[in-house]
Amino acid sequence: MPTIITATQLRNVLGVSISLYDDAYLNQIIDSAEAIVLPMLVSYSSPISGVKLDSNLAYIYAERNKFNKDQSVVISGVGAPFDGTHTVTVVNDNYFNVAITNADIEYKLVIPSGTATLSGAATYVGNDAVESAIYVVATEIFQSRTAAGGQIEGQDFAPTPYRMGRSLLNRVTGLLAPYLDEGAICQ
Repeated sequence: MPTIITATQLRNVLGVSISLYDDAYLNQIIDSAEAIVLPMLVSYSSPISGVKLDSNLAYIYAERNKFNKDQSVVISGVGAPFDGTHTVTVVNDNYFNVAITNADIEYKLVIPSGTATLSGAATYVGNDAVESAIYVVATEIFQSRTAAGGQIEGQDFAPTPYRMGRSLLNRVTGLLAPYLDEGAICQ
């Protein structure tokens, strides 16, 4: 399911009607575009050094706690009942809270450290540069599917068979430069 842009927004950019291309078709294109762009972006993650559970309120001690109330956070590497996707309810300097229904658990160190990572692409919703990059990639995917023979013509009317290759991400790198994860580029 698309996160950054909607099928209606892409339809307006492409100038196509719903009778020709339904939401399911455009959502598939947006999902493909997001699958190309989003893994390249920085996703905030913090090591978890300790946890405790008191009265169905989990205390997650994160070393670099920069989460905000109501953000969706994926906790992993801690064990049951803490692992999973949770919504942050309270933020303090060295810990944040999430609601977990379970028996109380005394404070315990997490060795090796678990991780708390912002969930999905929600961090980039409303970010104009990321939205523009998704539009560019989604438009290229749409055109490659609908162009005769799968070849899109460039501005010089020459067929360009490699538009869906590595150069696709290169065309949006300038937009995404402040948000690119250097580790993702090297992989």
